[in-house]
Amino acid sequence: MNHFRWQAVSAAAVFVCCIAVAEEKEKATQLVDVKEIKLTVPKAWKQEKPSNQFRVAQFKIDAADGDKEGAELVITQFGGGGGGVDDNIKRWINQFESKDRKSKVTKGKSKLGEYVVADVMGTYLKPDGPPIAGKTKPTPGSRVLNVMLMIEEKGVYFLKLAGPEKTVTAAATDLRTSFGAKADDEKVYPPE
Repeated sequence: MNHFRWQAVSAAAVFVCCIAVAEEKEKATQLVDVKEIKLTVPKAWKQEKPSNQFRVAQFKIDAADGDKEGAELVITQFGGGGGGVDDNIKRWINQFESKDRKSKVTKGKSKLGEYVVADVMGTYLKPDGPPIAGKTKPTPGSRVLNVMLMIEEKGVYFLKLAGPEKTVTAAATDLRTSFGAKADDEKVYPPE
């Protein structure tokens, strides 16, 4: 086989392989209705019945290698907007002990609307019991991605991915993909 024919065969094989990978990824996701919006999430994320009246959806995510527990994605939506962006960011950051806390806040535009992400790591003051009780349990090695997704005419949706750092890190891209966002397109919030 001459050199050019070999290159053509190799290129065709790579192309077919890329199509197969794309089809496999598409099969590995599911479109789910969350109140008035649709999200594309991995099929491996197990949708559960919301555990309280404030949640419009929730998912269980299996633990990544090295983590003992999995993560949880909770989606809420409040008619009045759920408070301002800056107030929510401050609240989310303060859900971690200050001694080892690391945080990064970014903003972007997705196919559903503008959004802000507060990415916080360290010792999470994880809610322990019903929200009204206000009890927390310090949980070191945690990471929480809080998303405030502002959708015209549909309101504000809050997506909270919480759990052990490795598991949340492994799910971070899928979280953004679920509503059509990309971390690479985000800018620092607030703008300097």
